Amino acid sequence: MSSSSAAGITVGLIGLGAMGAGMAASLRRAGFALRVFDVRPEVVRGFVAEGGTACTSPAEVASGADVVVSVVVNAAQTESVLFGEHGAAAAMAPGSVFVMCSTVDPGWSAALEGRLAAHGVLYIDGPISGGAARAAKGEITMMTSGSAAAYDRAGSALDAMAAKVYKLGDKAGAGSKVKIVNQLLAGVHIAVAAEAMALGIREGVDPDALYEVITHSAGNSWMFENRMAHVLAGDYTPLSAVDIFVKDLGLALDTARASKFPLPLASTAHQMFMQASTAGFAREDDSAVIKIFPGIDLPAKKQ
Repeated sequence: MSSSSAAGITVGLIGLGAMGAGMAASLRRAGFALRVFDVRPEVVRGFVAEGGTACTSPAEVASGADVVVSVVVNAAQTESVLFGEHGAAAAMAPGSVFVMCSTVDPGWSAALEGRLAAHGVLYIDGPISGGAARAAKGEITMMTSGSAAAYDRAGSALDAMAAKVYKLGDKAGAGSKVKIVNQLLAGVHIAVAAEAMALGIREGVDPDALYEVITHSAGNSWMFENRMAHVLAGDYTPLSAVDIFVKDLGLALDTARASKFPLPLASTAHQMFMQASTAGFAREDDSAVIKIFPGIDLPAKKQ
């Protein structure tokens, strides 16, 4: 992304978590004038030490921004960002663009387009995937849908944050539908990776040897390779928490239930994450779903 394509465009970003911080850094690196907000003031101060404007509310972020990118957890938090006290919607200028990056119910996202249109604000339904490392490099995937006018205004900012910006339709909702499918696969893959690793450990196989073999065999998956490395390290620091998949697989099941479509594997994986959550692992890394299996000695945290 050249600085010339960022010239004259102010981007606001709300939510400096694992993904949002990297996305904001990518926008800053690309030369956009950047305004940021997070509910944790110390995180905002740390970020703007290297450039950008610290804001104290979503409304302040939105004031004067051409594009506002929201990277919060769910629909409820997005509602608060837009329509809560000091919300962004009323402060956004007509013709500006709101980019929603959370995993949400597709129907809710489709309805949000109309709600924002009442404020004269354009909308891009833009869930994301790729993890914190790719976000920091500007290499995430964005699954987007929205009007041509919204893309015209926000396209250069999307390109600064993502290696792949998929345009999946001209109305909101299509991006969220594809993200739901992605999360179905991701959640099932993590759950079955944990099940396989747990079986190997229970059968007395050395966990490191098992990991080495599987990651060089046909049974490997991206999630096995990534998440079982956390298990081997005994480190359940949450990069993506157990409760994220309680939510996301729940959204997949809700979407399918509305059209009476069966999701047997997603249902089982959802129950596994629910069990891990209620067992006390809700805020641990999603690989902690392996802890639901009895009678296995998991690797201790490496020093």
